[in-house]
Order: sequence, then structure tokens, then C-alpha cells
Amino acid sequence: MKVILLERVEGRGALGDVVVVKDGYARNYLLPLHKALRANAGNMKVFEAQRAEIEARNQRAKDQAGKSGEKLDGTRYMLIRQAGESGQLYGSVSGRDVADIINAAGGKIERSMVVLDKPIKTLGLHDVKVRLHAEVAVSVVLNIARSEDEAERQARGENIIESQFEEDRLAAEEAAQDMLAGGAGSHEGDYVES
Repeated sequence: MKVILLERVEGRGALGDVVVVKDGYARNYLLPLHKALRANAGNMKVFEAQRAEIEARNQRAKDQAGKSGEKLDGTRYMLIRQAGESGQLYGSVSGRDVADIINAAGGKIERSMVVLDKPIKTLGLHDVKVRLHAEVAVSVVLNIARSEDEAERQARGENIIESQFEEDRLAAEEAAQDMLAGGAGSHEGDYVES
């Protein structure tokens, strides 16, 4: 289906471009969200007559998104999740989770604005892209940890999984040294000479 884009659509074109897209994409996404018009003679005339107004409206939306983005760009958010000893989450962090935590902190975004290439399934610090407008994207940092203490340690740059394994290794070495010093398996005074 041929459509006239009413705003920049990533991977498709800029405002005013006439592009060919799949019918379902046009009917289910572009047309209902007023991102495009069907490309026919009547709509071409309407678009050309309203082009200046459409461009001005798009510029206002971009400017507003830019102002919101300045406040949001680089902010850090902490999520407490359950995870195994290796740092794998029980479940994953989705776009909805990211939008909820940002909105709870006073931001105003929709979950469709969160761009996750793949779900987040591990503890640690993760950069997440938020697209506020077709031409405005910002990055936020998610600090995913099992507790607030772990989150603070991660924020300081400590890798909690490696340090946990290091603590376990040191404890095992200490236990081995205790066993060797005590004569592993022997008990004082338990045996009698004959």
C-alpha cells in the first residue's frame, strides 16, 4: 500500500515521503496512529494544503520531546528483582517494567517508547534507549539488583557476581586451611594407645 508519511518513521522515510509499505503495517499502525495517509489524489491535495501546519505540529512535538529528554537523559533507576547465584533473573525486565519505574519517578513515557533489542535477563547496570519522538531518543541506566545494598555496590562499579564468587572461594580456602591445621579427621583425646 502506498502512503504519505505525516512524520518521520524510522526505516521508512521522512515527513511528506510517499512510500510503499505492507498493507497490515499501514492499516494496523501507520493509519490509526495518524502517522500516514493513504496515497491517493485527494489525500495528496489535502496533505499539500496542510503541509506547513503538519510540519509545525511535528516541530512542536519534537521540541517538547527534546525538553523532556533533557531531564530524562542519563538518569538512573533501580529495580529490585529475584535472581540466581549466577546473576540470572527469574524472569526478565520488559519495556513495561522500564516505563513503570520511570513514570513512578516522575517521568512521562509510554511503554512503546522503550526500545529493548532483547529482554534484560541479568543483574547489573544496563543502558536502555527511550524514543520520545521519531527524532528524539535518550538513554537511561537501569541498576538491576537483588537488594538495595547490591544496587549501591553496583552503582560504585563493583561486579557483585564476581565478588560473590571471590568471597565464596576465600571462605572455602579458609575452611581448607582450618581443616589442615586441625589435622583433618583427627580428634584430640579420642584414641587410646595400647
